[in-house]
Amino acid sequence: MPDSLTAFSLEVSTRLDAITAWAAGGGLVEAANAMADTLANGGVIQAFGTGHSEAFAMEIAGRAGGLIPTSKIALRDLVLHGDRDVSVLDSLEGSVLERDTGVAEELFNLSLVDPRDIFIIASNSGVNGSIVGLALAAKQRGHKVIAVTSLEHTNAVATKHPSGMRLSEIADIVMDNRAPYGDTTLQVSGGGGVGAVSSITSAYIAQLLTIETVQCLVRAGKKPPIYISANIPGGDEHNTALVGQYVGRLRREA
Repeated sequence: MPDSLTAFSLEVSTRLDAITAWAAGGGLVEAANAMADTLANGGVIQAFGTGHSEAFAMEIAGRAGGLIPTSKIALRDLVLHGDRDVSVLDSLEGSVLERDTGVAEELFNLSLVDPRDIFIIASNSGVNGSIVGLALAAKQRGHKVIAVTSLEHTNAVATKHPSGMRLSEIADIVMDNRAPYGDTTLQVSGGGGVGAVSSITSAYIAQLLTIETVQCLVRAGKKPPIYISANIPGGDEHNTALVGQYVGRLRREA
């Protein structure tokens, strides 16, 4: 891989530039409006991702510069708030759990969901059982679902859910993270690839979406409930006061 650093930098910047152009052309408007409407009506943004896509949910829920009415759903909730044994979270079993079509209803019922809430679900492949299952569970209960996925990857693979559907086929709004099939961007001599980009592009989408949602709220004359860093003076007091308005509705365990 000659000059691999330059090659990877170009792969990343090209994808981020494409997302920027898409956003500048209004690509975020529908999702941001839906999220702003949810918050204005007292709802919470429910974020979910498994594997490395959990990083997307962490960008949405509970970070400095982010929106306070956000909650993170995670597979570990099955252990922390359900009756699953911690062994299901080890590296091998955790991968099986991610693909398990039977965990979605259990996970949904353990979550702090209100009828006013909206779901944003991230999955590069968009085909694993827990991801598709939770999206279906949310839709069946009348929630709007936003998906962040790789259209190139998801359209090239078969779903692992018995419904025969992919996340992109369930969601009301779909955002393409621009990751390639298999996620990696640089081929290694002798086989295989490196330089995965989905975490980078999805985090960028999460921040752009947060910015646009805040702008929607400001244009509507509402004060956006935004976290400030807990590591600056007054941060804890500011955040605690706003979080207190959503007691029993937000979850952000590590």
